[in-house]
Amino acid sequence: MFKIQLEKANKRFQYEWIFKNLDLKIESGESIAVTGGNGSGKSTLLKCISGAIPLTSGKISYLKDNKSISDSNWFSHLSIAAPYMELPEEFSLQELLKFHFKFKKCISGFTVEQIIEILFLEDHKSKQISQFSSGMKQRVKLGIALFSEVDLILLDEPTSNLDKKGIKWYQDLVSQYKSNRTILVCSNDPREYEFCLQKIKLGDYK
Repeated sequence: MFKIQLEKANKRFQYEWIFKNLDLKIESGESIAVTGGNGSGKSTLLKCISGAIPLTSGKISYLKDNKSISDSNWFSHLSIAAPYMELPEEFSLQELLKFHFKFKKCISGFTVEQIIEILFLEDHKSKQISQFSSGMKQRVKLGIALFSEVDLILLDEPTSNLDKKGIKWYQDLVSQYKSNRTILVCSNDPREYEFCLQKIKLGDYK
């Protein structure tokens, strides 16, 4: 059993409150959407949950099997796909995936070659990431996030740079491979979070 709990979470940049008094409990297998317009603080909340940036005040607790997960070990329990996440562009796709899965276990039954096929990037596996289009890079980010064996998947604007066909591919990918894991989607596009049963409007916590 996996759980994240935010208690009276507050984040401020200089004199502006991004969110205030946010209480949130996220349980194993839940899919949650954080909605709000551009600049509402969705990405900031995701970064706080991931541990990339600290809260101004309040508390975030991470638990697995009722045991606390330390801040220093939290990264091993999550994966993330976001527009601001950079990929090492000097690697080929094949090299990047093999490198990544040295640090995080791949979900059971999949090989790097099979993941490349699911990403529809077989013809590009030996190309450097620097030669990929923005849409191809987004598919790689989503593949890395969803095929890592982790408790929590964080998705920030997951269909950015994807065309209509790519959006359908993303929806099918999440439906097929979310496999009872916890997913948090930050978005203002309903197509990205239509599978989420719980929704949080960040504007309610200003």
